[in-house]
Amino acid sequence: MPLPDLIRKPLSQAHAGPAGLVVAVSGGADSIALLRAVLLLRRDQPIGPVVIAHLNHGLRGTESDQDEQFVRSLHARLSLDDERDLHLEVRRVDIARLAKKAKANLEAVARHERYHFFAEAASKHGVGRIVTAHTANDQAETVLLRLLRGTGLQGLRGIARQRVMRPGLILVRPMLNASRLAVLTFLARINQTFREDRSNADQRMTRNRIRHELLPKLSASFNPAIVQALCRLADQSAELFVDLRRQALELLLAAERPAAGAIRILDAATLAAASRNLCREALRQLWQREGWPRDAMRRSDWDRVAAIAAGERPTVDLPGSFRARRRGKIIQIGPRDAVT
Repeated sequence: MPLPDLIRKPLSQAHAGPAGLVVAVSGGADSIALLRAVLLLRRDQPIGPVVIAHLNHGLRGTESDQDEQFVRSLHARLSLDDERDLHLEVRRVDIARLAKKAKANLEAVARHERYHFFAEAASKHGVGRIVTAHTANDQAETVLLRLLRGTGLQGLRGIARQRVMRPGLILVRPMLNASRLAVLTFLARINQTFREDRSNADQRMTRNRIRHELLPKLSASFNPAIVQALCRLADQSAELFVDLRRQALELLLAAERPAAGAIRILDAATLAAASRNLCREALRQLWQREGWPRDAMRRSDWDRVAAIAAGERPTVDLPGSFRARRRGKIIQIGPRDAVT
């Protein structure tokens, strides 16, 4: 199926179109294909203004500048080809400097700055949908990467098809059903060039080894449809997780008792009556709601808190200077200096 037809349904399901779209365009094959496919769809269905958004990270020196110039030139050419309501937003950010200043992960800082820029572009042009060019291959790579790191059900969901960034603004990934082969075939058919990012071939990066070594090996030696199989796994995991999260929120609501300052109080018997898996997820939902640090919490940490509900231990100290303690029929959870 041609790429424009592959993205038609996901865009429609996300109600993306009449009010316009911000298209994240790096200059690479995937994002260029997404842009051209959107513009082709616009000829026979209502899609409002299209905003090309390009963030120059400055991480690859002159190559980053050449990517920016490529996107600028493409916008100019498409505008001359009578593409109306086609806008361009470009921003330069010194990601390396920001990451060093914040003592943060370079990739995480780049991602934050990128989506912040996309959201600002959407606000400027009154657009409610941002589309990015993640493909089925990206999804398969993500699932494999998380499997290798020991993920659970939540991680197996892979890349979400949609994500609410804020009220009225939704991030949509309409190409998750499209293979990289479909992307390249489409670009060749319309004679569209694109930029190559040499860092994608750097074998020191785990994702690149998965892309260039592991996935091809799995495809050649075990399952030619491994990408589709991993994408199905992600979709099924996402469906299961929706049900699990709903049940976990119901459990949390049933177990919660009035708080005592910074301390959250839960009924131990209510938690103990649920499955250990559901209890762990209810605790994750509590952490998320309260804005408590979750990154350092491992499965074993969630399980230790659940063990308190089951009466298997009286107290546990947790990452981020948090503590959970059993007091009779209740469990107290909060900062360590509050739960004494």
